[in-house]
Amino acid sequence: MTITADSVIAKVNEICAGYQAKESSLIEVLHDISAEYNFLPADALRRVSENLDVPIAKVYGVATFYKGFSLKPRGKKIIRVCKGTACHVRGGDRNIDELERLLGIKPGETTDDLEYTLEIVNCVGACAMAPVVVVNKEYIRNAGPSDMRRVTGGGDAIVDEEDEGGDA
Repeated sequence: MTITADSVIAKVNEICAGYQAKESSLIEVLHDISAEYNFLPADALRRVSENLDVPIAKVYGVATFYKGFSLKPRGKKIIRVCKGTACHVRGGDRNIDELERLLGIKPGETTDDLEYTLEIVNCVGACAMAPVVVVNKEYIRNAGPSDMRRVTGGGDAIVDEEDEGGDA
């Protein structure tokens, strides 16, 4: 998907039209833009500032304050590896090593084809399933390096959706 400034501005105008033009709409508008692009393009932030009549510094401040927003393009699959105590003790670091090897990226980076983003999180609240890796919103329990090979090969069948909320 090629993103142009004109297409971003048109989409942001469309999104903003569904909200009142005031600061209290800011987070909801940013969520909608993030859902559309999987990150917040700079052109989008400028247009949001204009459409909602909110200073650009405030828009940028909100966009960088919340971890759920990203200013850099992210992959279609966001892979979050838990580094909480239970996951660490049960070998979660092996999953990070294997994902780095398979994807050729470090935590915090995205593959050039925008397929995968690798993130490390402090805890996902699913300690009974440790070590845990979350791919988008789906949890992989007792995850090991062989599971990471399946994740990067498109093996969605390994995901256990029943325990999505965790047991911690």
